[in-house]
Amino acid sequence: MLQGLNHITLAVSNLDKSFYFYVNILGFKAHAKWKKGAYLSIGDLWFCLNTDDVDSRGDYSHIAFDIKEEDYDKYVTFLLEKKVHLWKENSSEGKSLYLLDPDLHKIEIHVGSLQSRLKSLKEEDFENLEYFI
Repeated sequence: MLQGLNHITLAVSNLDKSFYFYVNILGFKAHAKWKKGAYLSIGDLWFCLNTDDVDSRGDYSHIAFDIKEEDYDKYVTFLLEKKVHLWKENSSEGKSLYLLDPDLHKIEIHVGSLQSRLKSLKEEDFENLEYFI
């Protein structure tokens, strides 16, 4: 039921420095940037930067896998029946379940896309939000 990788989010200690590195050095495409984060892409991969305390256990770094909306509820029920460990409640656009793998790597099962997230930014009030063409 999983369809592939949805996005990668990295916790960064200095957004401007990380934004410059990924856009100007590695060649990622910038889509949006605000006080505490940025949305980029490389090829078909949606890539997020999120300011956070960079800590191997307590930050927001995670890998997100894509799932169709019609499969989401059934798959979440299956995972919860398997007693997966959850690490976060969803607070953003789209349905998401945040769980830990056996080695405590952070995983997200997500319905949505970079385009749906960018659309939701227009409905929110993110401080210092900028869009890039």
